[in-house]
Amino acid sequence: MLEKMFYPASVAVIGASQEKGKVGRDVLNNLIGEFKGAIYPINPKATEIEGVKCYKSVLEVPGSIDLAVIVIPAKLVAQAIKECGEKGIKNVIIISAGFKEVGVEGARLENEVKEVAKSYGIRIVGPNCLGVLNTYSRCNASFAKKMPPQGHMSIISQSGALGTAILDWSEKTDIGFANFVSFGNKSDLNEIDFMQAWRDDKETNIILAYLESITDGQRFINVAREVSKEKPIVVIKSGRTSAGARAASSHTGSLAGADAAYDSAFAQCGVIRAETMDEFFDLAGGFSNQPIPKGDRVCIVTNAGGPGIIATDACERHGLKIATLSTETVDKLKTTLPPAANFYNPVDVLGDASARLYEFALNTVLADDGVDGVIVLATPQSMTDPVGIAEVIAKARKTTDKPILPCFVGGVVMDEGVKVLRKYKLLNYNAPERAAYTMRMLTKYNNIRNRVFEKPRQFEVDKATVRRVIDEARAAGISVLGLEALPVLEAYGIPTLKYRIVDSADKAVAASKEFGYPVVMKIVSPQIIHKSDVGGVRVGLDSDEAVLNAYNKMMKDVTAAVPHCRISGVLIQQMATGGKEVILGVNRDPQFGPLLMFGLGGIYVEVLKDVQFRVAPLSEHDALGMIYGIKAHQLLEGVRGEKPADIEKLVEFLQRLSQLVTDFPEILELDINPVKVYEKGTGCLALDARMTIT
Repeated sequence: MLEKMFYPASVAVIGASQEKGKVGRDVLNNLIGEFKGAIYPINPKATEIEGVKCYKSVLEVPGSIDLAVIVIPAKLVAQAIKECGEKGIKNVIIISAGFKEVGVEGARLENEVKEVAKSYGIRIVGPNCLGVLNTYSRCNASFAKKMPPQGHMSIISQSGALGTAILDWSEKTDIGFANFVSFGNKSDLNEIDFMQAWRDDKETNIILAYLESITDGQRFINVAREVSKEKPIVVIKSGRTSAGARAASSHTGSLAGADAAYDSAFAQCGVIRAETMDEFFDLAGGFSNQPIPKGDRVCIVTNAGGPGIIATDACERHGLKIATLSTETVDKLKTTLPPAANFYNPVDVLGDASARLYEFALNTVLADDGVDGVIVLATPQSMTDPVGIAEVIAKARKTTDKPILPCFVGGVVMDEGVKVLRKYKLLNYNAPERAAYTMRMLTKYNNIRNRVFEKPRQFEVDKATVRRVIDEARAAGISVLGLEALPVLEAYGIPTLKYRIVDSADKAVAASKEFGYPVVMKIVSPQIIHKSDVGGVRVGLDSDEAVLNAYNKMMKDVTAAVPHCRISGVLIQQMATGGKEVILGVNRDPQFGPLLMFGLGGIYVEVLKDVQFRVAPLSEHDALGMIYGIKAHQLLEGVRGEKPADIEKLVEFLQRLSQLVTDFPEILELDINPVKVYEKGTGCLALDARMTIT
């Protein structure tokens, strides 16, 4: 779809400038210096620039044009797009600023440009961007300083300035690019379009992205699931906390913060998230030029004990396994390494080790079937040969399908070795922790590409009841439903204890007799979230007199604590005993839609914050990941002789809730707290609910 964007035969620069230092001149110079296709500067006031003939408009260019780069004032861009459309140009990069990033008038101009482009079937990168470049077509349609080294990374960046920093890093490390896109305001083409385009690009081995937002969350998940099985996708997402303080009335909303949806969505669709720029660069180097390991068993080769221990700790901290070397491997190491060496993992070749000993040790452990990857540490001792060790690593890398991550620790002494690694396109990890993190992500991607994405389970449900409850609430002007939402859960197969909502003490006694003592009484009011805080919960009521007294006192206490709340009555419910308490919740995220939460329930959920999130719809794998993702999951598995809880039914609960909020987008928030989870095979019960609708 976007082939001509990256491999054009001809490029027009609309706004090519005669004046040095202007963006229009820099873009033109970048093309003249590298691009071998036809170049058409467009400038009505010039006849030629840098010896290249100028045209007053693209309409005057005699040949066809595959790509146009626009560098003119924002108010003139719509007309330029119209002329591009009349010329038959289908790919346009708008570098010009002055659009929605500057306010209302800019947004109006941007919408006008989008409408004109759409009418001609033109695809746009930008506006307000750095541009696009491809190292294989040598088309640098940007105002980046220079063409980066050729390689196999393709990157999209929502920040032009950060994009230039990434290009500069590439120049320093010789870890090269295939494609680079700065897409600015994302008026048309966005991160999803480029992921799709690069999935089939033979020069792209890894897709990198710096993102501040995602345009269409559900489409992003669907596309990334497919692309990530073919090529790793590494994203650094900024803005972790900017929306974290937004108002939320539910447990789920207050715990979700700004970033839970992104973390959840990335995990569900196979995107690897880098937390820092160092991690981003480390993964870029690792995925660009290292093979993907078949497992997570790591061997460490070092010339110093201390760094070897640090590397071991880092590997274990990141969930890697320290490989157990076979007897044959250990015996072979003993034939050549000094007697004082450590022949087990980490393999310590000692401080005076030559490059030859490194080569022997490295090749020996690589041959062990129990080793999936190797971290090679080298520290600057007087006998250390950094250049020789680097050559050994580069040579071994060509002969194995296992990753070898070099970790030259130090400064000036190790610089010459690092330069040799760079010559072979190998990134040096200057600290053991960074090498261990990268190895962990390489092994994680092996799981991602082999993962089978299941379709969510669909249940037979009663949509009509849910529609009736929502419509009745809207008709009454109610947007928050408390215990009145329990019929919604029942309609989707989420069982509750027997209950009845009543509006008098006598009716409360009658309901209690019908259910059988003991019973629970709860205040019914959409304005009251934490019922127990205002005297709105009584448990263990075991007689008519207890129910009468509880009703009268509850009305008095609640009215005193929350004078203006609307009280619909009380809920009388069977008394639930035993089981473990958990919470299920939903908060609707602006980008990704329904965000489901799971954690330990009751009154401590916001204190402990031991919760997991996933984006709906949920597969069984997603639901299990939520349950086993909380720190306290062992409580559900059974500890100290307790029987395990009914996790299978809890998975079904989560999937039913997922189907509910997918079917009814007007449900903004929903907390089911607590849910009682009983012994395996005996099910779960929802005891309380609070739902917010549009």
